[in-house]
Amino acid sequence: MASRSVNKVILLGHLGKDAETKFTPSGVSRSTFTIATNRRWKDQQSGEWKEETDWHNCVLWRSENLANYLTKGKQVYVEGRLQTRSWDDKDGQKRYMTEVVCDDLVLLGGRGDSAPGDYAQPVSMPRSAQQRPQPAPSAAAPPDDFSQGITDDDVPF
Repeated sequence: MASRSVNKVILLGHLGKDAETKFTPSGVSRSTFTIATNRRWKDQQSGEWKEETDWHNCVLWRSENLANYLTKGKQVYVEGRLQTRSWDDKDGQKRYMTEVVCDDLVLLGGRGDSAPGDYAQPVSMPRSAQQRPQPAPSAAAPPDDFSQGITDDDVPF
């Protein structure tokens, strides 16, 4: 099937620095940050363990409120796609940059900011879910025995 293709990136790593948020002239937010991922392997010749760190440039559109949580050292899970862009620098040289355009991002905690045993804490829902129109609430109230004392404030999303 030559007509199909896939451009999907999944990363689980730590933020290299605090996210920076800027706005386009039309007011759309663009947050940028870097994620470090590590790879560890045993050298066949020396028998020593070696480690390599890769750095990934990431961009997150339309989530200015999320940038406050994206601080250096936090562990994040990111899904998105690769995008390469080019521009001419001040010397006229053609420059290229490949970055991960994030569709989904989950803040996992880490680097001493959570208690032991404290796991994934989603801060963002999938962008596809954010863009769908929500159905209007039903006018009929649920039966009294159904509510169990739970309000909208008790729901974590």
